[in-house]
Amino acid sequence: MFKMTKKLFTEREIQILSSNPYVKSVSQKGITYTEEFKHIFIEENEKGKLP
Repeated sequence: MFKMTKKLFTEREIQILSSNPYVKSVSQKGITYTEEFKHIFIEENEKGKLP
C-alpha cells in the first residue's frame, strides 16, 4: 500500500513560481497556468514534444 503525501509549496517556492510569466496564480497547494501557456503546451504536445 502506498502512503499518499501532499507536497505543499513553501513561501520561497511560491515567490519563485509567481515570477514565471506563464503562472497565473500559485498557492501552497497548486499552480494555475495562463491560457497562453496552455495553448503553447498543447501545440508542442501535438508536435510530439513530451513534458
